[in-house]
Amino acid sequence: MTLVEEAVRAGARRAAAAEILGLTVRTLQRWADQGPGSEDQRRGPHTEPANKLSAAERRRVLDVVNSPKYRDLAPAQIVPRLADEEGIYLASESTLYRVLREEKQLAHRQRSRPATSTRPAEQMATGPNQVYSWDITYLPGPVRGTFFYLYLILDVWSRKIVGAVVHDTECSDLASQLFEATCWREGLDPEGLVLHSDNGSPMKGATMLATLHRLGVIPSFSRPHVSDDNPYSEALFRTLKFRPEYPCVPFASLEAARAWVAAFIDWYNTEHRHSAIRYVTPAERHHGREEAVLERRRRIYEAARQEHPERWSGQVRNWTPIATVRLNPDRKEPQVDQAA
Repeated sequence: MTLVEEAVRAGARRAAAAEILGLTVRTLQRWADQGPGSEDQRRGPHTEPANKLSAAERRRVLDVVNSPKYRDLAPAQIVPRLADEEGIYLASESTLYRVLREEKQLAHRQRSRPATSTRPAEQMATGPNQVYSWDITYLPGPVRGTFFYLYLILDVWSRKIVGAVVHDTECSDLASQLFEATCWREGLDPEGLVLHSDNGSPMKGATMLATLHRLGVIPSFSRPHVSDDNPYSEALFRTLKFRPEYPCVPFASLEAARAWVAAFIDWYNTEHRHSAIRYVTPAERHHGREEAVLERRRRIYEAARQEHPERWSGQVRNWTPIATVRLNPDRKEPQVDQAA
């Protein structure tokens, strides 16, 4: 109990400390209730189970399950095959599982391993036009079951929508055209720029990938079916579809959808004060006006604090510009304050 309490005071989890000692948290709780000076009253079995495998039987089990014929099969497959093909029964499936677990061999035994995917590499932006995020979302069309497709490119650092278009089809060619038009409109040489997206077919289509390769753009992709890997675009789509003026009925035409999206982009870029960038507009941040805006705001707050100090319990809000924005930050690295 003393060792566990020392570990907990040092910052360890009680369950983890108990596990190292071969105990459970419930056992610790019971000992604590018994008061100081209580002894370990655990007894455990005094004799081995009568049906325990002998050393020779255990070796035979391991030889069989690790043989070329059975080493790629799970115990649930091995036991019935032994009965059907060789007419023998070594042990139950649960016993085979237990033996393999004790020998640290209870891993995926087949060559057809489950599909795995690694977390996308961290992307860091310290200014505009360094890291873009893009995605496609559905807009309901005039006929039930039909949709228009909003292609949208977002600058991760400034949160400005730098490119968007609405089409009635979804394909890699249109995505490629939008990206090239965005680079031209921004006056941008895209070489070295990171473009992050999910794993949809338009994102990984041959035309889109060829365009990125030709322009020297670094493609980055989310894990399959993991929307959290593309959080900035997903959050933007939520903002778009939760606006009060978002239509309650489907768009009557492609032109109507394009007109509504254009109005939304104008509001989002030039009027919307974004909470993640100190409540400046994406356009102010993208075009280098945020420092002047935030400095003026800080002076106004300081003047208000000096006029009525009794109304302030501390310093004014931090209006320092956000210096660095990370996409899919590495969780192994400690996160520091992103303010400059």
